[in-house]
Amino acid sequence: MCGIIGYVGYRDARPILLNSLKRLEYRGYDSFGIAIDNGHIAIFKDVGVVANSEGEIPLVKGKIGIGHTRWATHGVVNKINAHPHTDCHNRIAVVHNGVIENFQQLKESLLAEGHNFVSDTDTEVIPHLIEKYYTGDLEYAVGKALEYLTGTYAIIVMAKDCPYLIAARRGSPLIIGRDDKQNFIASDVTAVLDYTNRVIYIDDNEICRVSQEELKVCRNKKVIIKEESTIPWTVEETQKSGYAHFMLKEIHEQPKALENTFRGLISSIEPEINVISRQSKDSDILLLGCGTSYHAALVGEYLFNKLCHMVVRIKTSSEFNSCNMALNKTEVIGITQSGETADTLAALKKARNLGCRTIAITNVPESSVTRVAENVFYTRAGIEIGVAATKTFLAQLLSLYLLAVSYDSLDVRTRQDLINEMRMLPAKVQQVINSERAIASHAQSISNSDNVFFIARGINFAIALEGALKLKEISYIHAEAYSAGELKHGPLALIGPKTPVVAIVPQDDTYSMMLTSIKEIKARNAPILALADESDRTIGQFVDHTIYIPQIDTLFSPFLNTVALQLLAYYVAIERNCSIDRPVNLAKCVTVP
Repeated sequence: MCGIIGYVGYRDARPILLNSLKRLEYRGYDSFGIAIDNGHIAIFKDVGVVANSEGEIPLVKGKIGIGHTRWATHGVVNKINAHPHTDCHNRIAVVHNGVIENFQQLKESLLAEGHNFVSDTDTEVIPHLIEKYYTGDLEYAVGKALEYLTGTYAIIVMAKDCPYLIAARRGSPLIIGRDDKQNFIASDVTAVLDYTNRVIYIDDNEICRVSQEELKVCRNKKVIIKEESTIPWTVEETQKSGYAHFMLKEIHEQPKALENTFRGLISSIEPEINVISRQSKDSDILLLGCGTSYHAALVGEYLFNKLCHMVVRIKTSSEFNSCNMALNKTEVIGITQSGETADTLAALKKARNLGCRTIAITNVPESSVTRVAENVFYTRAGIEIGVAATKTFLAQLLSLYLLAVSYDSLDVRTRQDLINEMRMLPAKVQQVINSERAIASHAQSISNSDNVFFIARGINFAIALEGALKLKEISYIHAEAYSAGELKHGPLALIGPKTPVVAIVPQDDTYSMMLTSIKEIKARNAPILALADESDRTIGQFVDHTIYIPQIDTLFSPFLNTVALQLLAYYVAIERNCSIDRPVNLAKCVTVP
């Protein structure tokens, strides 16, 4: 969840570190810090965003340094708990992403040996452990310290007057950016895109020694050769391109994201070639995800039931990791936008160890999940900067639809009809985006509310959950989603004139039941905003406001309803003057359990 950056090269490290930290801001953070070696280790740390403190940071000269954006886990948000952390003599500095589970035991042991600690963080034990073994060979000292750590980490270590950095990972992402006479270490490729598009992806239990011109990677104390990759994204893709916020830009990029995802996957599942066979005739599916990815999994559950007639189960990744679910001939599909979601990675590892076939759906090539799952479906949404997922969610949905139609339980004609519907999705989504002004006009009626309910049935219940999540994430309004049939089992007690209800009302087999629920709500005088088919001439007499959605096969209605609710949440947040791209307390990439 934190962002880390290291630089060693021929240029001054300070501006590079600060620029890279700004590139990592989308991950979410509450404090930051940098360390530069200029004969001694000079450290600056502060609370808040980099831009607010940049003028106060001393103009320290040095060609080697490390930086960090912190999202608090151990200890409150303050300068002392911000990274980098150092040893007793300020000879060693460390930045760390992850959680050291046994830090308390290590800290007590180090205190008994005379080490002094100043922070409440788990990270501070790392430089003290390294100090214990450091006699001039930093690579050796880091390797020894890592033997004692339990938990997850991506770390970068620097030492006073040492011409190289040491980096290592276990369970948290880490990449090396390569360029002539300079090298970068980072948690994310976005941190280095301004300087290079050549990267090496570091795997678990690997230790790297990085100097200005050289890179050595070791596993089990043996040097290994790592292949270099080219980042598929450009610097321009990380810019707002004239939009007020990344979120709005990424909403507008959704037709392109769908088209790219479709083109990238369709060649492998055209009706006449490479249809995916089930493990066995009685195999079932388990879908796993967290947050927005879990909502995509809910849509997938409906699809696999309806189209493939398969037994489907669904769990949040964290719950699967803490339960003893029976898995027999089960195909496990893990959905993770970043490919680094800690709970989903752990769940897929568990499933694979139990002998299950594993499939991952992710947006990031070479991410950790690609080395965990046996099969990978890549979405092609492009880099997503806004913390609230938009285009990656639609790309996940499309991947699930394509995966569902690729199974051999569908006949050729049905498969082709469904694929043809998918080809139309980018144009249909664009129609929703074209009605942005009309959707924005409904934002004010919700923006002053303390509570909002979302209701739907069938395949769109997952979209109601996603709509409520988006409103919570960026407007800070308490929002809940319910299957409409559940209202009378408790939630109606909270319905009244001050609780707006957003109802998704497609013209499918849930329509008459949705109207019944809407009437129950109106009987309690709650204002209702409906998302309805543009051909619906009935809905207006039962609700207060309506957002009309272009006509589409109702099986694909989640795509259009999602975009409308994204725009609604965005403009509610605009009305409330909220921080949209970096919501309070949230992080883009959740790399800690």
